[in-house]
Amino acid sequence: MDKLKFFREAIRDIKTSGTIFPSSRFLTRRIVNTIDFSKAKVIVEFGPGNGIITKEILKRIPKDAILIAFEINDKFFQSLEKIKHSQLIIEKVSAEKVESILKKHGFDKADCIISSLPLTNIPTEISDRILDNSYKAMKKDTLFVQYQYSLTYYKKLKEVFNDQVKLSFEAFNIPPAFVYIAKK
Repeated sequence: MDKLKFFREAIRDIKTSGTIFPSSRFLTRRIVNTIDFSKAKVIVEFGPGNGIITKEILKRIPKDAILIAFEINDKFFQSLEKIKHSQLIIEKVSAEKVESILKKHGFDKADCIISSLPLTNIPTEISDRILDNSYKAMKKDTLFVQYQYSLTYYKKLKEVFNDQVKLSFEAFNIPPAFVYIAKK
């Protein structure tokens, strides 16, 4: 999906996309560089949109690993389906269902969760369930990486992850983004 198509879909469905611009290569690298690919066998991605971060993960993923992407937007889901990669599983279901989707595919826990979800646009009860279920779905000593355009969810992530949250900032993105790196 090119930038113009992304822009049109993002405008049409801003509530689920959370932005009108795809992630920059700088933000993508900052996020993907947090993953220890030597240990990550089950990687989960929430809200991959047009797949910019997805593609970067797939370039680095070991042959014995899997990437499960959760995307509820129809157009973005169709765009992701065009990525032909044997290690990519795309699910058109809410991130709230992370535990059941992992089990559906024969996995107990995730080794890493990357989230591009616009948590501030999602009703609080749903975003709370997403974060709580993500925590339950993760192995010990693994990361949950979330980017946002504000610090709104910093306190909530610190609650869920017992203060094990680091914060970084990527200025070379439109808009600039905060990257939360939470450890279970």
